[in-house]
Amino acid sequence: MSSASGRRKQQEAEVFRVIATRSASASIAGKVRKLLVDPRYALRGMRYLLNLPVRMETEDRRILEQTIFPYFGSFPAIRSILFVGCDWYTKHYERVFFEGRDYWTIDPLPRARKFAGRQHIVAPLERLDEAFPPARFDLILCNGVYGYGLDSREQCERAFDLCHSRLVDGGHFVLGWDDIPPRAPVPIEKIDSLQRFRKEAFPPLGSWRYRTDTPYRHSYDFYRK
Repeated sequence: MSSASGRRKQQEAEVFRVIATRSASASIAGKVRKLLVDPRYALRGMRYLLNLPVRMETEDRRILEQTIFPYFGSFPAIRSILFVGCDWYTKHYERVFFEGRDYWTIDPLPRARKFAGRQHIVAPLERLDEAFPPARFDLILCNGVYGYGLDSREQCERAFDLCHSRLVDGGHFVLGWDDIPPRAPVPIEKIDSLQRFRKEAFPPLGSWRYRTDTPYRHSYDFYRK
């Protein structure tokens, strides 16, 4: 196993432990302790302070950053982009992958602002209509939000319905989600608003749904309006 692959597996195991305990945050004391004993964590903190890209080294993020982003970024016609959900590993996305595009981010937590794009909305996805008119975006990327905030059928139905209406005709919608019981609160096949989209195979991955080799079975679904 290569060193890069080993680091990914270690990070994926750490992510899975967070999922299993349903805890997405650590205490300040825990973070300080980790800073002192985990060189990788300390390096991430240093890169963040220096405003350098700080990546989450997992297979699902590798697919997102090395395959999905470059594919959509290669099309000049995809100008307006909405990225849903922000955290420490998304801070560099606009600068590295979408510089010069009409790039927006949205997250309900005020603290997420520091990890967001220059154009950012503090709101849940279910209130997308309060910020944007219909047919506003060419691409909406919704990764790690279903099961992490979109936890009820009502939330999912409204959020995905609004994503559909805020896309231009022919616009792209990418849904990234963990295919494990704690993080799939509503059977995804039974969410009616997703049926408004048409499934479309993503050429670099050869399918409309791609499940990554991770313990939390992170999957990407590709849709068009």
